[in-house]
Amino acid sequence: MNDSILVVDDEPYFLDTVRRGLAHAGFRNVAVESDPTRALSRIEEGNAVDLVLLDVNMPEMDGVTLLSHIRGLCPDIECIMVTAVNDTRIAVDCIKKGAYDYLMKPVTREDLVFTVSRALERKRLLAVYNLGRSADNVPAQLPKAFSAIATRSPVLIRVLQEAELHAGSNVPVLITGESGTGKELLARAIHGASSRAGKPFTAINMASLASTLFDAEFFGHTKGAFTGAQAERKGYLETSDKGTLFLDEIGHLPQDLQGKLLRVFQEGEYMKLGTSRVMKADIRFIAATNADLTALVEEGGFRKDLYYRLKGAWLHLPPLRERLEDVPLLAARFLDEAGPQAAEKGVTQEAMSLLLAYHYPGNVRELKSILAAALNLARGQRIGPESLPSYVRETVRTVPPQRIRPADSPAASLAEVEKAHIVSVFEKSGRNKMQTARLLDIGLNTLRRKLKTYGLD
Repeated sequence: MNDSILVVDDEPYFLDTVRRGLAHAGFRNVAVESDPTRALSRIEEGNAVDLVLLDVNMPEMDGVTLLSHIRGLCPDIECIMVTAVNDTRIAVDCIKKGAYDYLMKPVTREDLVFTVSRALERKRLLAVYNLGRSADNVPAQLPKAFSAIATRSPVLIRVLQEAELHAGSNVPVLITGESGTGKELLARAIHGASSRAGKPFTAINMASLASTLFDAEFFGHTKGAFTGAQAERKGYLETSDKGTLFLDEIGHLPQDLQGKLLRVFQEGEYMKLGTSRVMKADIRFIAATNADLTALVEEGGFRKDLYYRLKGAWLHLPPLRERLEDVPLLAARFLDEAGPQAAEKGVTQEAMSLLLAYHYPGNVRELKSILAAALNLARGQRIGPESLPSYVRETVRTVPPQRIRPADSPAASLAEVEKAHIVSVFEKSGRNKMQTARLLDIGLNTLRRKLKTYGLD
């Protein structure tokens, strides 16, 4: 884990014990300091620190005073107090001054790791909460691990910012979104931004996994464990050790298998078929689905306990029709991937207008397929309307092509793109407001306000 931890104590033996204990638990960025003044200077100089463990009784500056300084400088740094003196008044005072918790020496490794992990998880959750409350424009600069996801959409950028915050922990992640929105791409990006990046990333399509093979595929088996087991085989859990296991289409997992998966979540242990030896599962789980798991839980089709285990962090990818400003950017990337000649020719203004007006039921995957087919028909020329599929060309467009500018133009208007799409869906639904709101996945009152603005209500 890449969280930056600073341990401040005047006892060298304690510093060494804490550093080794945290390193054993996977915390790789741990610094120690015996001088509280130097520790404070590190923070004042802007060194990145996520959490500080502070000894209460130190010479020159006591831990309570140092706590006050740290909280004044950087309120987002989590602080845990450590002391050999069992004094409730000091503990209460520290909590009042912003400490996350208060540990008594000698501190067991289990208590240390548990408390540090919970403090860092709270820090991440607060960061996610503050991100959601922020009214500022989100920056277009994305973390390096997320560079494979092309977007200028503020909605998607905010999702990626939240994903980056969750990447630093081991909390399970549930990614939802329609088919073709890029759920596996996001899962790979989270893995790449985590401390497990150098370890395996294993993607499993749960919809294509046969129930009769689940145990053998997930847990592995020994030679002779069952008829046909002619050699020992490692399961997904073993081959993904220290890495990430991506469970795609988790909503298709049968209920009897959901219980087996839940046991791995709860116990962190499993057994190969044909042996009674217990094995540890040091794995980050990311699940994805285009199904409504909440509805499945209510209908009894998905276990509630597994649902809440999977939903440690929840990320929802918006459909392409809700981020049409990304269509020109995605088109440029797909053409670039097709080769320098395709990228140089590009797409005409008229064809881009049609692409911006289309509703993309297949999302990003469909846009890529449309462009791949259009390249063949264009025969080395720029992609024009005639090269696009008929169902794209026949899209109802109430805004003339010359008024729908590409979203990568400096003068592009997101309001224009949104208006074109809303009006297009409204017309295709026969001006049925209820159906339009459902197709757009927005509230009826929101739709009415927008249509009134467009002079269509």
